[in-house]
Amino acid sequence: MRASALDPAQFDDIRPYRDNEVRQVLDRLIADPEMSHALAHFLVPKLARLEGPVAWLVRQFLRFEFRKARDVRGVQEVVDKYVDRIVERTTTRFTISGLDALPRDRACLFVSNHRDIAMDPALSIVAMFKEGHETARIAIGDNLLTKQFATDIMKLNKSFTVKRKAGSRREKLQSAIQLSNYIYHSIVNDNEHVWIAQRSGRAKDGLDRTNPALVAMFAMTKDKETPFADYWRKLHIVPLSISYEWDPCDDQKARQLYFAEHKDEEYQKAEHEDLDSIAKGMTGQKGHVHTAFGTPIEGDFHDVASLAEEMDRQIIGNYVLHPTNLIAYQAVYGEVPDLPVGYPARPWNPAEHEETRKQFEARMAGIDERWRDRAIQAYANPVVSRLAYE
Repeated sequence: MRASALDPAQFDDIRPYRDNEVRQVLDRLIADPEMSHALAHFLVPKLARLEGPVAWLVRQFLRFEFRKARDVRGVQEVVDKYVDRIVERTTTRFTISGLDALPRDRACLFVSNHRDIAMDPALSIVAMFKEGHETARIAIGDNLLTKQFATDIMKLNKSFTVKRKAGSRREKLQSAIQLSNYIYHSIVNDNEHVWIAQRSGRAKDGLDRTNPALVAMFAMTKDKETPFADYWRKLHIVPLSISYEWDPCDDQKARQLYFAEHKDEEYQKAEHEDLDSIAKGMTGQKGHVHTAFGTPIEGDFHDVASLAEEMDRQIIGNYVLHPTNLIAYQAVYGEVPDLPVGYPARPWNPAEHEETRKQFEARMAGIDERWRDRAIQAYANPVVSRLAYE
């Protein structure tokens, strides 16, 4: 099927909700007892006996907050208010770069590094929302959509589904083609931005690398006559870098890496571990957070590997290094390279960051010694990546 002949009906099982569906979905979501009880558990996890009354209050609160929402924009205006509060309470600074160079006359495909399940796309969208840009459709794995209320919440916020749980090889291929078609259709036909992570899953080790298979998936919609370089230019790919001074999930990620490497030790996944990870990422202290929008990729990239390499070059090059990254690098390698930190960038001066060093050492000391080295390495690896590209 030619890209220009795509039938929008083929995306009905993965697309976000449309404006005319919003009110009905909101009413269903607010009335869903499972959703209100899950949110009550999130709000008061140590007071399980009060979960029922809190769930009732949650429903009343949501009914009031979303009473005027009639379309996707209305939903995002309410959500933006609460993301603002998260930023205010959990960051010392939230800075943005590159938006001034972002084209306003066409949709873009944002390929982002991935450190936090919810906050990465949320902070990107908030940055665009505040600067008057249209927000993006967000790719999210179906492994996070195990409940109807979770699906409703995400699809109300312009999320579309990536089918990671596809079974057979044929099903996986069909899902990849559908996803490729939808991304192309969103950008070229609907003129809607798209956000997608550079690889499946978070970079738990702090190494941001684009999976070439992702780029190959983008090309599945291309017809035989269109050269690769011309096809990439239709997608208006913009690499995106998000950096956190402190990772609220550093302990959890290092623990998962440890058990992945030590298969002889049993790993018991907690009942609410996915929810806990999202909650920690949202509510945990992050310090300085920076979102850097790269330059639209317009060059003549004739294959998947060279395009993935250009994405990595921009993502790593635009990544803002924090004092925690250089402190960790010194802890691992014994020296500090001559690299700038912060935004705007300034030369590294260890005397300015003694308090941060003490905080970092105390934080790492609180992590189980079995996987402490992995946590420290994860903070150091953005420096390792920068040096490799420098």
